[in-house]
Amino acid sequence: MYRVFEALDELVTIVEEARGLPMTASCVVPRGDVLELLDDVRDALPGEVDDAQDVLDHRDQMLNEASDRATTMVTEAQAEADRLVGGARAEAESTVTGARADADRTVHDAAAHAEGLVARARDEAARIVQSAQEQHDSIMTRAHADAERAIAAGRASYEQSVADGKAEQARLVTQTEVVQAAYTESARILDEAHANADRMRNDCDTYVDSTLGNLEETLTTTLRTIGRGRTALRAGGVADLREDRLFARS
Repeated sequence: MYRVFEALDELVTIVEEARGLPMTASCVVPRGDVLELLDDVRDALPGEVDDAQDVLDHRDQMLNEASDRATTMVTEAQAEADRLVGGARAEAESTVTGARADADRTVHDAAAHAEGLVARARDEAARIVQSAQEQHDSIMTRAHADAERAIAAGRASYEQSVADGKAEQARLVTQTEVVQAAYTESARILDEAHANADRMRNDCDTYVDSTLGNLEETLTTTLRTIGRGRTALRAGGVADLREDRLFARS
């Protein structure tokens, strides 16, 4: 193809440089040189034309092959994209399922732990109440026994004093001053016996009140602990009961 353009350029140059004929647009060109350049063009054109025709003939085939190849590549790319998306979606669903299972297991474990804590707190509270009731019954029994003994001792002392007074009165029935002194001593002994009985009763009441106060503090602490455990259970958390003291020291 280069030779064709070169020969055409030479022909243009010859025509432009040719000597013109007067009074006409014609010119005189060297016949041999022009014919030689035309032969060169004739020799060069068939090969170039054939090559161009081959390109034209194969253009549709090449376009079809390129289109088929492009379609195949797009189909394969779409299939690969679908596969990747499917794999990613499956992996995401698996991850979400695993996370949901872990969350459900954690919530279940937390609820079970909280229920266990509440159950233990209730058992401990019931045991404390039972123990406090037993202590209360024992204290009341001892207090009643002590009061009865004090009253019995006071009554015995009173009766003994009355008996001694009556005996002394009978012996000194004729002596007014001695009889008056006996009455006075008898009254003093009787008042002392009553005072001792009242003092012992007051001591018993004070001891019972102090013990019941300690029991009330223990039960209040236990109920507050149970309340915090129930609140933490409703909130989805876990209450820490280790720092609470369930027994009040008297």
